[in-house]
Amino acid sequence: MANTSTPEPQGHIHPISSLIREANRIFYDMGFTFAEGPLIEDEWHNFDALNVPKDHPARDMQDTFFIKDEAGLVLRTHTSPVQIRYMETQIKKGIQPPYRIIVPGKIFRNEATDMTHEAEFFQIEGLVVEEAATLSTLKGTLSKFLGEAMGGDAEVRFRPSFFPFTEPSIEVDMRLTGPAAPDKLRDKWIEMGGAGMIHPNVLANAGVDAKKYQGFAFGMGLDRIAMLKWGIDDVRLMHSADLRFINQF
Repeated sequence: MANTSTPEPQGHIHPISSLIREANRIFYDMGFTFAEGPLIEDEWHNFDALNVPKDHPARDMQDTFFIKDEAGLVLRTHTSPVQIRYMETQIKKGIQPPYRIIVPGKIFRNEATDMTHEAEFFQIEGLVVEEAATLSTLKGTLSKFLGEAMGGDAEVRFRPSFFPFTEPSIEVDMRLTGPAAPDKLRDKWIEMGGAGMIHPNVLANAGVDAKKYQGFAFGMGLDRIAMLKWGIDDVRLMHSADLRFINQF
């Protein structure tokens, strides 16, 4: 006898969850492994080990959420502490580079909320450490990821910048080309995030031989990628728990 019961309605995947799954697939094909770390960090992993000076503005209260009555603990301000934790763990196990990891996760910054800013949001971070890491390899890695994630052929360009944990440091711009690129994004240069060659101090702080190995790292906002990919005009919608928004995906 045929089953005439009404099928249960299926749920909808949040756009950030969908992007994380897609990013993991793309980077897995390039030889990266997934890594994660705690949301509450100590200042060593969040700042010191990443070559951020004691007097750096990022340590001020307007940028960082410090844990009350817990000296030296903060809500992590970026996913970069996972770089340090991962390298420390590998060195303790006696596993030398090469390392290739991708780190998607939530971060927190004490910012005013508006259409393009939230106090908590998602970032995706990549780390490569090997004997022959170069900016050229970084450029190719980002071109492949952004092209597959955004739909189209991604052209990437670098602009000089400064971050304490990379040298040289760069800002990353993307331009989508080709017939598969979305009309709203095609042939427009869009700022996507920061990157650079890992500062030797960062490698040394994690226990890696900075004279033998070098590496690169990059970080981008997943919320920003989602806004561009799906034409979302207010970042607050992604953290609203409003099913009218989620059900569109």
